[in-house]
Amino acid sequence: MTRFYTSILIALLLISCKTNVQVPLVEKESATTTAKEIKTGADQVLSYLPLLQNKRIAIVANPSTLIKKHKGYTHVVDSLLALELSLKKVFSPEHGFRGKADAGEKVVNGMDVHTGLPIISLYGAHKKPTKNDLKGIDIILFDLQDVGVRFYTYISTLHYVMEAAAEQHIPVLVLDRPNPNAHYIDGPVLEDPYHSFIGMHPVPIVYGMTIGEYAKMINGEHWLQNGLQCDLQVIALKNYTHQSPYNLPVKPSPNLPNAQAVNLYPSLCFFEGTGLSCGRGTAMQFQTFGAPNLDEKLYPFRFTPLPNTGAKHPKHQGEVCHGLDLRQHKYLSEININWLLDAYKNSNEKKHFFNPFFIKLAGTASLQNQIELGYAAEDIKKTWQPGLEKFKKIRLKYLLYD
Repeated sequence: MTRFYTSILIALLLISCKTNVQVPLVEKESATTTAKEIKTGADQVLSYLPLLQNKRIAIVANPSTLIKKHKGYTHVVDSLLALELSLKKVFSPEHGFRGKADAGEKVVNGMDVHTGLPIISLYGAHKKPTKNDLKGIDIILFDLQDVGVRFYTYISTLHYVMEAAAEQHIPVLVLDRPNPNAHYIDGPVLEDPYHSFIGMHPVPIVYGMTIGEYAKMINGEHWLQNGLQCDLQVIALKNYTHQSPYNLPVKPSPNLPNAQAVNLYPSLCFFEGTGLSCGRGTAMQFQTFGAPNLDEKLYPFRFTPLPNTGAKHPKHQGEVCHGLDLRQHKYLSEININWLLDAYKNSNEKKHFFNPFFIKLAGTASLQNQIELGYAAEDIKKTWQPGLEKFKKIRLKYLLYD
């Protein structure tokens, strides 16, 4: 056993030298945010390598699937291959393995040019691995950076991977990562009639759990089809609490470019269900909102969406939008719905303000009805409280961290 771990340590040193990759940080500050540095599940290589030895491995991965090195980051896929483990295929979520696809864009299967591994998309019509996809696989490694928001689809991908694995009696190993929005819980709880890929479970919009904790909840609450339970193991974070601030080393998806966007995302994503832009097609995605028809006296900030990475056909492309610049807005510890209420109040197209996507995002029809009836923000939030209190009691059963 000593010889085994010695050989691993030597291999890790070789990886550090050979495959170390400098990855541009989202923030200039160090990712060290507590007295002791947060260690992700992926960073704890010696904790999970024995579970992968002599196994045929599939991994669910994207650009956020990183191991920290002293001078940068190495992708977990590169590390597994350098250790000569039997990595057979990569499953990719929304935005693809290399993370360049638009939100909602179809991602096709293919082969990764850097590694030669087959890539199987878990987005579009093929959200769940098939029996054939999993043929010959002994274990599934799941490592994606979540942002702790119900309509961020990586938790839906997690659900389908766990369900497919349970059906084929394949264990799933989740490498946990910090949730940058874990410091609060807020929003309406999803109601049964409004299940979709952007909301599969009865949880609030911001649920205050890491993806590893969420996986435990999926299992424990029997949310998988036919009450199945997955053979699940989580490599927990070290030196982490739900209140730990955490700067993501890379953007988790193309339109969340920095910490400010990640923090504003739960509040501004509501505008995806309206005629307003939330900055796609600019360099300020989810840090602004606006539309051509808003009153520029009330909304003095101007921006013009144009095609860019992650937004090939942005809403209001080429049109000057009037809105608000939120790049310097204070850090949020709750969902701000005042921006949404004010935009509706000041819209001159109220009959066409909402589109059908809004109710899917909200997970309830009540929010749109309340806005149209002129409810104040505090009165709307009061109606969320019974569902939030019930959820918090369920959540407690699955927490790994304070």
